[in-house]
Amino acid sequence: MRHSRIVACSSSLLLATACLSAAPTTVEGAPLTAAMRYVALGDSYSAGVGAGDYLPGRTACKRSSRAYPVLWAEAHGASSFAFPACNGAQADDVRSGQLGPLGPRTRLVTLTVGGSDSGFASVMATCALGGTSLCLSAVDRARSTVDRSLVHALDRLYSAIRDRAPAARVVVLGYPRFYHLSGGCQVGLQDRARAAVNDGVDHLDTVIARLAAAHGFTFADVRPAFAGHEICSRSPWMRGVDIPIVTESYHPTAPGQAHGYLAALDRVT
Repeated sequence: MRHSRIVACSSSLLLATACLSAAPTTVEGAPLTAAMRYVALGDSYSAGVGAGDYLPGRTACKRSSRAYPVLWAEAHGASSFAFPACNGAQADDVRSGQLGPLGPRTRLVTLTVGGSDSGFASVMATCALGGTSLCLSAVDRARSTVDRSLVHALDRLYSAIRDRAPAARVVVLGYPRFYHLSGGCQVGLQDRARAAVNDGVDHLDTVIARLAAAHGFTFADVRPAFAGHEICSRSPWMRGVDIPIVTESYHPTAPGQAHGYLAALDRVT
């Protein structure tokens, strides 16, 4: 897919650098004022952080040509495609900075967001550096944040999406579990901490799925696709700690985007 066919801005689950959208461009030369038929919103998991082959433009957004929205638009011949997802985006960032391409003609919206809101960047830093006890406490705090503030932020965002794109099918994709327990990792977190992180992801997905259903949206669960491909598995589709490029840590690889996220989206579309 040619780079000129991609809209400009991506987003991140675990890293805190928020990137509000610059003026995005669109496929087929369609102007931004004409609502895009497919609009891909969200955070780094939507943008494709960790998958490589990043597109030109706002480099902080780290949009990848291997991200599942790009792959879906190419495979299904989307007549127009906007890609304002951006590294570091939280739910309120999406609501305030990414909804411009939506309109009455929009037919499909995809979205992955909520991980940054829950504070999982600091959770994973604590788990990596602080030991099991501190890790468990950090996960508990993140779960509380999901229940308190994320619920309201997602409710506002989902309502805004429906208001802007009343005829669109909206697919909300969740997050994969990070760790394969009793796997091949010889260093790093203990399995008790890994299990707690996975439980935290499960809780996040449960809340996202419940709110998506309440708004009439479709929830696409990626956990079954990633089963057996988590960190510490024999064939991981998730990155562990990446010291040279910390931003890419705990994000899907290109196979994770193609065989995990795209497969989950294809199942519901």
